[in-house]
Amino acid sequence: MKSPLIHLLLPLLLLALHTTGCAPSRPDAVDGDTLALRHATLLHITRTDSFTLVTVDDAWHKGRELARYVLVPQSHQLPHTLPSGTLVRTPLRRVALTGSVHAALLCEWGLQRLIAAMADTGYVVGDGVKRMLRSGHVASLGSSMQPNVETLRAVQADAVWVSPFENAGYGALTSTGIPLIVCADYMEASPLARAEWMRFYGMLMGCGAQADSLFAQVETRYEALRRQAQAATRRPTLFCDVPLSSTWYQPGGESTMGRLFADAGARYLWADRPERGSLALTQEHVYARAASADLWLVKHGGKADYTYATLAASCRAAAGMAAWKQRHVWVCNTLRVPFFEETPFHPDLLLRDLVLLCHPELAGDSLQGATRYYRLLTE
Repeated sequence: MKSPLIHLLLPLLLLALHTTGCAPSRPDAVDGDTLALRHATLLHITRTDSFTLVTVDDAWHKGRELARYVLVPQSHQLPHTLPSGTLVRTPLRRVALTGSVHAALLCEWGLQRLIAAMADTGYVVGDGVKRMLRSGHVASLGSSMQPNVETLRAVQADAVWVSPFENAGYGALTSTGIPLIVCADYMEASPLARAEWMRFYGMLMGCGAQADSLFAQVETRYEALRRQAQAATRRPTLFCDVPLSSTWYQPGGESTMGRLFADAGARYLWADRPERGSLALTQEHVYARAASADLWLVKHGGKADYTYATLAASCRAAAGMAAWKQRHVWVCNTLRVPFFEETPFHPDLLLRDLVLLCHPELAGDSLQGATRYYRLLTE
């Protein structure tokens, strides 16, 4: 005679055995070696013998993933089982880019021949990327906001590198079936964190060791400059740019520019703000806080360079600013120097500029010579 207890427990035991045997493992449960990233917080990389899993956190929604990639070498057969994610065979042999930032990095690695197409080619400033475009083998995708999908299909790229934004759907790009590499590096909260993304891009392009070496050099130079700046006794106050219509944008205190100002030993006037992006402020607000600031840094993109007269004409508050009166205005014409192409992955070059203009009294091998991006406005 069977025990009544068996009749009660047997269905539960069978159910447990069934669910244990059939339940798939969690898609992010990968047994491998985690790559120790020193600064990047949105990027996570786990290596196994047969693939590399890369996850990108959603900077706008804490706890969510923005993208997930499974990198499998071209030389390997596809494993029978893979975690969930976009499959990418590496190294990429043909890539399409939606901006010149990553094109400049690939050119630095000598991989310009692998760029099949690019958007926003009219905004290119750097000589390396210009030479690549003049070669004639790079197709134009038109605007990065609405890339030409037919051209993209025609070039047969292995992947498209895109810059994400909140709740991005990427429109018709998803219909091509080409893997989209979400380049969320610009959403990192520190300059070195953004630059460290080059280690991921190196994996994609088959030059991981070269990328690791370059990042180590950038990191070493950046940290040396930061230590020099922190030793300075003077902390000049500074603010940025000129108003656009009725709004005057300033970098958030936790943005990469905000962190650069702090690392340069400056007292940035909006360092107390926690935003990672830009602050949309009124002209009155900026003038009230910045009227007596020591330094004024202005980025602009124009055919003609600023003078003190044209600066005053474009910003009615200029003549009342101490930095304008004392001729302490530094300008960067982003149509003449490759500021946006170089500084994301070479923040050490930008930090050197900032240390030079904030602390001209400092001396050292790394602080010899002229600034690279900013120039002191003299007339």
